[in-house]
Amino acid sequence: MLLEELARRLVGLATTDRPAVVGCSGGPDSLALLHVAHHQALDPVVVHVDHGLRPGSDADTETVADQAGRLGVPFVAETVRVPAGPNLEARARDARYAALERVRRQRGAAVTLVGHTADDQAETVLLNLLRGSAAAGLGAMPARRGVLVRPLLGVRRADTEAVCAALGLVPVRDPTNDDRAVRRNWIRHEVLPLLSDGARRDLVPVLARQAEVLRAESEYLDELADAAWPADGSVAAAALGRLPRVLARRAVRRWLGPPPPSLAEVERVLAVAAGECRATEVAGGRRVERRQGQLCVDRGTVSG
Repeated sequence: MLLEELARRLVGLATTDRPAVVGCSGGPDSLALLHVAHHQALDPVVVHVDHGLRPGSDADTETVADQAGRLGVPFVAETVRVPAGPNLEARARDARYAALERVRRQRGAAVTLVGHTADDQAETVLLNLLRGSAAAGLGAMPARRGVLVRPLLGVRRADTEAVCAALGLVPVRDPTNDDRAVRRNWIRHEVLPLLSDGARRDLVPVLARQAEVLRAESEYLDELADAAWPADGSVAAAALGRLPRVLARRAVRRWLGPPPPSLAEVERVLAVAAGECRATEVAGGRRVERRQGQLCVDRGTVSG
């Protein structure tokens, strides 16, 4: 695949999205993204984030710096610390995005580009399905959310590897991507191929299309929930109780914000709104109470 063909399949980008920070790990997806961003004259600023989670990761930084030098574009190396503990992958991702956003602001860039492909999208759908996610989770990753853009969501992983081969690039190969104890790797190497074999079809485009449909429907329901129960300070418990259950659940999730509450926690909040109980605790050390007909949330009142 040539860069011109790859450029035709980009999603989520506008003509004004320059300069652009490009998050580049040195893998085939992000290397292909870097080269197509340069080809499209997006004035890329290349950023490599080293989490320091495996020996030799500093060599990846050198690989990305070398590619930036060959293209004559600015390069920034960021190092983040991710302490050992649960949810390591999620915490590393959050630290990486925070570093990318920091550089974007410092450089005055319009957007941050990351190299997720259609294959990543399909894996995310299955991951969220295993987590018990609702429609919002099964909608997986949007092509664009604010200043974060995923231009390669319409591109397959094999396509980015073909671009690298055509350009004579030698991508970084992260050995941790083969560790099947990591759930995403297990889905990538075992679950998704097995499902595709059983279905006798390539399920990646199927799952990616379903994610697009579910995400659009989920965003529409969010808009309806926001309009029906605007959580802009004063939130009337009785008004929440009059909503259809599907909108009421979404309204509560939108009101509480991150960390996202579980379905059981949402149901308890609805019980508080209905006067069936006085208060409840939800994720993030928050306590929800009904006071004089209004729902109120106190943050940081619960340890852990």
